[in-house]
Amino acid sequence: MLTLAGSLVALCIATELLDPFARPRRGGRWRPRSLLALPFRLGPTLFVFGVALCLVGRPAGAAPVAIVLLVAVVAGSNVKRRILGEPLLFTDAAVVGEMLRHPGFYVGAIAPAVRLALVVVLGAIGWLLLRSWTGVLLPRLAGAGLALCCWPALDRLARAGPWGRLMTAPAVEADVALHGLLATVSLYWLRWRRQPDPLPLPEPAGHGSGADALVLVVQCESFADPCALGPAVASRAPPLPGLARARARAVRWGRLAACGFGAYTMRTEYGVLFGREEDELGFRRFDPFLTAARDRSAALPMRLRGRIASALFVHPHDLGFYGRDRLMPAIGFTTVFGASAFPEAVRRGPHVGDAALGDRLEALVAAAAAPTLIYAVTIENHGPWKAGRLDRSGSGLDAYLDHLVAGDALLARLIDLLDARGRPAVLAFFGDHRPSIPGTVEPGGDRDTPFVLLRFGSRPDGAASGVGAEPERLTPAGLHHAILREAASLPA
Repeated sequence: MLTLAGSLVALCIATELLDPFARPRRGGRWRPRSLLALPFRLGPTLFVFGVALCLVGRPAGAAPVAIVLLVAVVAGSNVKRRILGEPLLFTDAAVVGEMLRHPGFYVGAIAPAVRLALVVVLGAIGWLLLRSWTGVLLPRLAGAGLALCCWPALDRLARAGPWGRLMTAPAVEADVALHGLLATVSLYWLRWRRQPDPLPLPEPAGHGSGADALVLVVQCESFADPCALGPAVASRAPPLPGLARARARAVRWGRLAACGFGAYTMRTEYGVLFGREEDELGFRRFDPFLTAARDRSAALPMRLRGRIASALFVHPHDLGFYGRDRLMPAIGFTTVFGASAFPEAVRRGPHVGDAALGDRLEALVAAAAAPTLIYAVTIENHGPWKAGRLDRSGSGLDAYLDHLVAGDALLARLIDLLDARGRPAVLAFFGDHRPSIPGTVEPGGDRDTPFVLLRFGSRPDGAASGVGAEPERLTPAGLHHAILREAASLPA
């Protein structure tokens, strides 16, 4: 038992020494974290220690496992913050499965040295577990008890006394700097678990649109204004005639306040689909898809249900990614098209090209004989952008700009399509987030992406469509409500 007590003391000391290396840090240097948050820093480490002790049965072997894992978490958080502009969060645990299914989305964005370090860490943990294994039962029971009691104890503490007022609203940068990475991760998770669902919205009024009315929403992967991505990109910015043309005739256009940088497509996607501002979401903002099915009454297909006959979701990728295969039917989409709908599609780089998606959208628009909502998500310009992605001599930036032109061409094609159709329609087109291209486009500063909202066909009052509209800044939730307003203006 002395060995167990000594291991616990060493583990607590190591936690307090290592956690302050996680960024951000107060004053930019190592400082002790707040004393009030101490239980929520120690809790996760003790939980890992308990699990390791249950596995190996030797305290002196379980403690190094927990310490090595803590070092990996702190280092991984700093890497993530450098690439995406935010530290590790509790919702990143949900990404582990996606990393295994789509490693190219994640591992490819990490520098080779960091990947090598990850392999070394995993090897070290495996070696420690094997080397420390023993058949003794009592330490295993102690480890199991510690692991089982840890989170219930923290959950009760989080609702008691001064801890009940600690981190009650998300402020990631400030909370990590003051209270520590582990405390922020653990307490945010506990707050998230107890956050109530929003109240259901009332049923929308059942005023149907005209028989051929169409609402088309296109979420364009990593679509950004190159002139806003810094001098290195602006100096090589290609013309985007589709975006210029759309802005000239849009009823509303400007900058979309994307809900993340370089990743987390589902945050912006959720805002446009559900119309919930980030402040409304609380701790759910970090991965709103985890609880989205419990807010189905706010979803765009449900809000338009009185005006449309069908709602189609189109994404030329694995719909299991972030659970879209289950979520989209649950929130009112009557038909979903994933990767299997593009078996012969021409790829541009590693993903289905925007031109192939345009072919599919053209066919769906032509077949829309009743009021229809189509929500499409592109995939061509998904990172990481490696040198040689499209051309052996091309850089990652070359590839990004080439894909950006393809997204712009898709926008121009859709405008032509809806013009030629000559019937009432609304088109919303927006970028989900800016790209993360290390050394060229990095986090910090603005996160805005372009959006345009256009109307086609006649209005009941015969007013002109969008000439002279001034640029504005909308949140994704604001764009949701703008789409609803334009859809309501379509002839009944």
